[in-house]
Amino acid sequence: MQLGFLEFGVRDEDAWHAFLTDVVGTIAVGGGRYRMDGHAWRFGVVEGRDDLETVGWEFTEAELDVALGHLAGADIEVLEADPAERGCHRRYRVLDPAGVPLELVSGLTRATEPFESPVQRSGFVADDQGLGHLVVTAPDPAGSRHFYEAMLGFRFSDRIACSFHGHDVDLAFFHANRRHHSLAFGGQQRKRLHHFMVEARSMDEVGLAFDRTMKAGLPIMQTLGRHPNDRMFSFYAQTPSRFQFEFGWGGREVDDDTWTPSTHDRISEWGHHPPQVFWPEESK
Repeated sequence: MQLGFLEFGVRDEDAWHAFLTDVVGTIAVGGGRYRMDGHAWRFGVVEGRDDLETVGWEFTEAELDVALGHLAGADIEVLEADPAERGCHRRYRVLDPAGVPLELVSGLTRATEPFESPVQRSGFVADDQGLGHLVVTAPDPAGSRHFYEAMLGFRFSDRIACSFHGHDVDLAFFHANRRHHSLAFGGQQRKRLHHFMVEARSMDEVGLAFDRTMKAGLPIMQTLGRHPNDRMFSFYAQTPSRFQFEFGWGGREVDDDTWTPSTHDRISEWGHHPPQVFWPEESK
């Protein structure tokens, strides 16, 4: 199982095109869709209200049958949808406990040519690990955890509980494959998601993306830093829709045979500071 695709509903599709191609380093493949690896597409952009439109979780055929059985047993409404619209074998729609629209799919189409970006030269850590991760809203974290673990088969990775610049943080992280986490949540967000993350194959790509982000005039939300749980070296900035993205490198992988979940008492080993900490007058 993996994070198969993300679709965003946005007000300014041109700004998103520039963001995904010139800043993130994906390539446009037409129809508002963008590639980043061996999949035919990973990101979709449609007209909307500047929020997450759909999260696509890709399963094997057998895993999909198991998940559908769990959902049916819990009397959770699942709607079958046209797989041709996504370029997949099977496709089902369901809402998570927070109302985030999910699509459970199998057999997403792969590209026929290698991924080559003129911006992101080394490529992304994606393919069999999924496009990256996202942090979604969860007003009822316990309900969301039960849904994703018991219904869809996610495994608990670890937790971060701390105070971060005056805000209480309690985040739970879940993996679907060997990527440390494909999903996280910890409470109510202003939008359906707080951020999504993509992972580069080299550390220098993070610095280059940081430069491109500043050149594009996108606000840096958290400076370069490293997380204690997934070891990701990254920064956070604002998308054209005002939710965030994380661009990282060096993420930790999970071996379920040896992994022991733990709780961390800080967001970062170092860095990831909001810029206004250093330049408070600039943020007024």
